[in-house]
Amino acid sequence: MSTARRGGVGTPLKYLALLGYLVFLAFPLAWLASTALKTPREMASLDPTWIPRHPTLANFAEAFREQNLTQSAGNSLLVALTAAVLTVLLALPAAYALVRFRSVLNKLALAWVLVSQVFPFILVIIPLFMILKQLDLVNTRGGLILVYLTFNLPFALWMLQGYVRGVPKELEEAASVDGAGRLRVLRTVVAPLLAPGVVATFLFAFISSWNEFMFALVLLKDPDLATLPLTLVRFTGADGVARLGPLAAAALLATIPSLALFAVIQRRLTAGLLAGAVKG
Repeated sequence: MSTARRGGVGTPLKYLALLGYLVFLAFPLAWLASTALKTPREMASLDPTWIPRHPTLANFAEAFREQNLTQSAGNSLLVALTAAVLTVLLALPAAYALVRFRSVLNKLALAWVLVSQVFPFILVIIPLFMILKQLDLVNTRGGLILVYLTFNLPFALWMLQGYVRGVPKELEEAASVDGAGRLRVLRTVVAPLLAPGVVATFLFAFISSWNEFMFALVLLKDPDLATLPLTLVRFTGADGVARLGPLAAAALLATIPSLALFAVIQRRLTAGLLAGAVKG
């Protein structure tokens, strides 16, 4: 009886805690959407409201009129997609090799992967800029993609090696007996089983590249190459005061690709994260 009572009390509390957590996560996006739909007079009001009294799309029109958001979104999409695809293509065989071919070097490589995540990115910006300048990759999309690939790879490698460990060796041995080589085994046997992990890794790399600001600020000088985070900064004037209406509208539009990607692959992402937590 006491157990049933505890369960009866605990369940509503769990749902209440979950609801509070969801509200906490949704608050920034809800406030951003509310601000984007408000008139300048409502934003300047001393009595702010959640729901705009007179909703307007003028902020969106003004944002597109002031800045080339379409071109910036195209730049971000091209860079983020390319970096994410290359990250998965390179991390998958590397993770397989680290797990299946055990040696001292493999252990050192995994240790270095963890250590590399400790260093703050700000420490490597100047050396990285000098290297890319020597390679004539400064102010190019290719240079930015290379940077994102470099910084996404360690974490992607660490994620995928946990999934590879969960693939039974017997499946690979059976394919080898049938005459399949290592590359074919990886492509036809291992890769399909790693689909949830690949999706989770791809999403991590995409969002990391889509939202990145510091490297893009340092490496890109041509306005035509600017990514969305760089364009959003332009809504802040020289005096440091941001025009909240157009900025909120542009920021809201910048979140749409990430939200759409989440919605499309939500199930595979959840399965991938749970599987990685268990297998890792």
